[in-house]
Amino acid sequence: MHPATSVILFTTLSGVGFGFLAWLGVDPSPPTGLGAFWAFTLAFGLAVGGLIASTFHLGHPERAWRAFSQWRSSWLSREAICAVAALLVMAVYAAALIFAGRHLPLAGWIGAALSLLTVFTTSMIYGQLKTIPRWNTPLTSALFLSYALTGGALLSGRITAAVMLLVITALLQFTWWRRGDSALAESGSTLGTATRLSDRGTVRSVAHPHSSPNYLMREFIHVIGRKHAQKLRIIALLLTAALPILILVFIPAPTVALALAALIHLAGVATARWLFFAEAEHTVGLYYGLR
Repeated sequence: MHPATSVILFTTLSGVGFGFLAWLGVDPSPPTGLGAFWAFTLAFGLAVGGLIASTFHLGHPERAWRAFSQWRSSWLSREAICAVAALLVMAVYAAALIFAGRHLPLAGWIGAALSLLTVFTTSMIYGQLKTIPRWNTPLTSALFLSYALTGGALLSGRITAAVMLLVITALLQFTWWRRGDSALAESGSTLGTATRLSDRGTVRSVAHPHSSPNYLMREFIHVIGRKHAQKLRIIALLLTAALPILILVFIPAPTVALALAALIHLAGVATARWLFFAEAEHTVGLYYGLR
């Protein structure tokens, strides 16, 4: 699929933002006063900034409010509802810590659960699409949640948890790529099934169905060279896991190490997200003979 900048920013920023909120919510001794203000400002800024970025991918951003009405059938609508609920609960939790110095553990745990549920609903927007076999796997949700928890652990200063999660995330990402590379072939979809002519023999494309690219071709068909993709995968793994782990292990200053590791990790997540969309083979491409 076309790797739109708005969607990459949305999945990258909102994921780490809600992951950070989740860690703040379960913290048995969270910061208070000014420390809490800056922590929650960063967490809310990332989460809300990502959500705002997502609206720029809509044809009519002013109609985004309508997403709330389709919760029975749409994961996008469920995501919107969960996001608002998480932000409202965490706002109460944050206000108590900042202005009253009071810790409301129940509100924190509920807010943390809603934050992770928001990340899960985001992942299901993509994971439930059978037309994109690479995405259509429970590993997609596991990967989104892992990235959120890892980024949140880095931002919340949990070095031990961050190192463990960085390793887990790298393994999940590698497994997701390996499984995804054969997903389209194993789905059974071909040019014959796309045109429903498979019962008449081998089907091949003689000419494109259209003389010029149309909406489906622009949005759902994006071809990336295998060598280029492999290089970007290596870069993504280096940035998301390898370099942050080395920084956390060998730099003695925890604050500097965490800040640097978090920035590099975030750059790696953005790279992995670009690949997430660029490598996604929509079955509509079979109809156009582009797979």
